[in-house]
Amino acid sequence: MDKQNIAYSILELAIVSQGETIKETLNNSLALAKEAEACNYKRIWFAEHHNSDNIGSSATSILIGYVAENTTTIRVGSGGIMLPNHSPLIVAEQFGTLAHLYPKRIDLGLGRAPGTDQGTAQAIRSDFMQAAQSFPNEVAKIQKYFSLENKNSSVRANVAEGADVPLYILGSSTDSAHLAAKKGLPYAFASHFASTHLLEALRIYHQEFQPSQVLNQPYTMAGVNIYIADSDEEAEAQFTSLIKMFVGVLTGARHPLNPPTKMTEELKEVFQHPAVNQMLKYSFVGSKQTVKKQIEAFLDQTRVNELIAVNAMYHQDDRLKSTRLFAEIMTEINSQTLN
Repeated sequence: MDKQNIAYSILELAIVSQGETIKETLNNSLALAKEAEACNYKRIWFAEHHNSDNIGSSATSILIGYVAENTTTIRVGSGGIMLPNHSPLIVAEQFGTLAHLYPKRIDLGLGRAPGTDQGTAQAIRSDFMQAAQSFPNEVAKIQKYFSLENKNSSVRANVAEGADVPLYILGSSTDSAHLAAKKGLPYAFASHFASTHLLEALRIYHQEFQPSQVLNQPYTMAGVNIYIADSDEEAEAQFTSLIKMFVGVLTGARHPLNPPTKMTEELKEVFQHPAVNQMLKYSFVGSKQTVKKQIEAFLDQTRVNELIAVNAMYHQDDRLKSTRLFAEIMTEINSQTLN
């Protein structure tokens, strides 16, 4: 590992557990943010998904405001705003407003995917495909609306001009790596569900990176699934909820997050299925000691600047405990690296 402090953060999808209401799920998201803040996480980001019974993070900017209002220091942002779903002007106005309300705490991560099925994407925005293909231009519009120079334009997002809202490019393939490098923006890769192109995307980003007004050198983030408990067996049981959820995604049988069960041989075989394993390859599951070794190996391999953890657990108490243990691991790793 490089001798640098590795930041650690959370990506929140507000996944609904079986028998839980949306209200309870969103309250749990806030409790998670408060726990993360107490454990010195750098940021909590909310994803954007639509037309899914088991995911509550559809109105991303509203959730950001809810969490920012009820926390103090942790950065809050989008992981991300799926830009082809939205007007760049409206996004700039929303996040510019958030930046005034919660100064130096708001991040704007931008992605290209719809975060939903094709039919819903068309319902959100009829010209979605055209907007997706012009993603670089849409990002440029966002940058323009946030610039002070846009004061002389006939179309303005007044609340955004000069607002301190760092932009991040999100991706799950190599396409976004080229864009992030060209614009000199931080780059976050969705390796928590898309592992295939992680290393190649990071290579492209570092190789092609051009310094910008906001970033002198590359900055990379990688998503990882984190399941930490007192024992390997307990963590593996909690991980079964995620395995079953991803099987539902692949088969079209989506359902709320199921309670954990014992990690059976059958479930181990399901996890080893190429489609499931490809999506969940970067899942670190086990006791604190076990997961620490996995994280150290991942950092040695990727050299990323920041880990952003996803941990969809059925029981909130288990989730908060895993959040605390992950913070302890990262504190230990940073202490060892910097000494």
